Amino acid sequence: MRRFKVAFTAVVMSLCMGITAFASTEIGLNLNWKYASNSKINTGKATLYTSDAGSKKNITVAVDAGHGTQGGESVKVLSHPDGTECSDTHETTEMAVPQGMTFTDKVSETSVNLAVAERFKDRLLADGYDVLMIRDGDDVQLDNIARTVLANNKADCHITIHFDTTNSDKGAYYISVPDDIKSMEPISDYWRKSDKLGDSLVSGLKDAGTKIYGSGDVSADFVQSAYSTIASAVVQLGDRASDHSDEACDRYADGLLAGLNMYYGFS
Repeated sequence: MRRFKVAFTAVVMSLCMGITAFASTEIGLNLNWKYASNSKINTGKATLYTSDAGSKKNITVAVDAGHGTQGGESVKVLSHPDGTECSDTHETTEMAVPQGMTFTDKVSETSVNLAVAERFKDRLLADGYDVLMIRDGDDVQLDNIARTVLANNKADCHITIHFDTTNSDKGAYYISVPDDIKSMEPISDYWRKSDKLGDSLVSGLKDAGTKIYGSGDVSADFVQSAYSTIASAVVQLGDRASDHSDEACDRYADGLLAGLNMYYGFS
C-alpha cells in the first residue's frame, strides 16, 4: 500500500510539472491600446507562455511566425499610424497580412516560419524567457498591426520570422528603417534599439553557421517598424532557395537565441 501511495504521488507530481511547463494564457487585442484602432483583422489570440526554468530572466519575447492569416491579403491597413504613404510603395495602405511565398520544393513559407518560431519558443522558455507566441498554429486572425500592438503591450521585444521572395539562397538579414522615416513617431524613439536587436540576431545567426546577406541588413518600410514602441526586428532567414530542413530550422532557432542573449547581455 505504501509503495502504491509513493507511486501515485510521483505520477501526480509528474503531471503537475508537465502542466506547469505547458501553462499558457491566451491574449486578445485590446482596441483601447495605442494604434489598435488601425487594425482590421483582430479576432485571433496570441498565447503567452511562462518559463518554468530555474533561473528566470523576467523578459517576455514576442515571437511572430510571419504570414498565416487567412484572407489577410484582401484587406488593407494603414502603412503608418499617421496615414502617410509608405516610402517603398508610395501608397498609404498595404495588405493586412500578405500570403507568403513558396519554397522551390513547394513547401510554404508560412509553415517553415512557424517551425522555426516553435523551436525558438522552446529554446527561449528553457533559457528563462517568457514567450508571447503571436501565431501558435497554421492560422491566426491577427493582422500585422494587431500583432505589433500586442507585442508593444505584452512583451519587451518583438521578433518576426520570414524568408525572402528571391531565389538565390542569399542569406539572412534583418529589416532596418529607411532614413527618410526615422523622424516619424514612434519610429524616432525606437529605431536605434531595433537596429541593435537586429544586429545582435544576425550576429547570433552567423555564429550558428547561417549564411548572412551583405552587411546583414536591408532597409525597408514595414508596418511592424512603423507601429513598434519596443525593440523590434523583422528577420529574413534566407529565401526560396534556402535550406529549411529540420536541421536548418534548429540552427536558425539556435542562432536567434544566441543573438537575443547578446542583445540583453547574457552571453
